[in-house]
Amino acid sequence: MNRKDFEIQVQISQEPLRRFLRNLCRGDAALADDIAQEAFIKAFLHLDAFGGRSSFSTWLFRIAYNCFCDNKRAAERYSPTEVESLTVVASEKADQGFEHQELYLALDRLNTKERTALLLFYMEEKSLKEISDITRMPVNTVKAHLSRGRLHVSEHLKSIGHARG
Repeated sequence: MNRKDFEIQVQISQEPLRRFLRNLCRGDAALADDIAQEAFIKAFLHLDAFGGRSSFSTWLFRIAYNCFCDNKRAAERYSPTEVESLTVVASEKADQGFEHQELYLALDRLNTKERTALLLFYMEEKSLKEISDITRMPVNTVKAHLSRGRLHVSEHLKSIGHARG
């Protein structure tokens, strides 16, 4: 793949990738954009490693997911109070930025693997195989995370409905 092809593929993938990361980052658009930028740079620097065994989009999402995981591990080095305050800030940003607040709050309660599987499957319309390639989890594990994630979101939304009714 040459530079021109790379630029075209980035233009095609840019918005879905940023949307995916924004959701993984709980609505923190600035953090999502930073991670996306890091992913684009890493993809460009390692373009020779793209062998075409998957689609460019799957390869790029894999890089971005790795960048997100690296960022999350780095954030976990903070003290619990700092992590808690970062979560509150992220939740406030999510509240301001999302139209479907309850759904995003339900997604926010999921563990990262469940949230990632749901976001890739439903919002980015990735196949089970593509999600498996992006997350490096076996397809059956992806299915399990999707199933548990759907159950947890459903339970959260039902509990909100009962609390209101």
